[in-house]
Amino acid sequence: MYKFYVKRGIDFVFAFVLILLLFPVFLVVFILLSIANKGYPFFVQRRPGKGEKIFSIIKFRTMNNKKDAEGNLLPDKDRLTTIGKFVRKTSLDEIPQLFNVLKGDMSFIGPRPLLIRYLPYYHENERKRHAVLPGITGLAQVSGRNVLAWDKRLALDVTYVENISFLLDVKIIISTVVKVIASKDVVVDPNSVIVDLDEYRKEN
Repeated sequence: MYKFYVKRGIDFVFAFVLILLLFPVFLVVFILLSIANKGYPFFVQRRPGKGEKIFSIIKFRTMNNKKDAEGNLLPDKDRLTTIGKFVRKTSLDEIPQLFNVLKGDMSFIGPRPLLIRYLPYYHENERKRHAVLPGITGLAQVSGRNVLAWDKRLALDVTYVENISFLLDVKIIISTVVKVIASKDVVVDPNSVIVDLDEYRKEN
């Protein structure tokens, strides 16, 4: 009952309340990133959600669009703005996803929505991660976030899907809050510690 009915109701109510409570923070970050990114404070990208249905995830933009002489985007670490580093380290870049939760594209807790191009590279059992709404945070995130190897991270996503409960969600929320406050397991540039899933699976 919790998985199919109660969880969505809790998501909606808390997303609505948090949007109201965090609006001052949202506004300040919006203004600072608008200045840093020359009028483009948001990052919007298509991601696969529940049932592999594609939706648009929205986050605060932490990188600019600077390019090299050939017109190619510079590496992530070279495009991170000063305010962007702070916003990413404090997880403030996730605030706009509250609107994804309110809309029903996402949940507070679930497997993180990854890139569309990763879809062909999941093992069959790992596809279970798309049996539920993707989350702002999840079991994998509180178990190591970006420092986890792909096989372990995806296995934790499946473990969550197979064991969803109110108690597990409460534990994940508490762990998330603790990690955000302590800035634990936060990697400002994920590509510096782990390769993309498609590259990893091609190599292995």
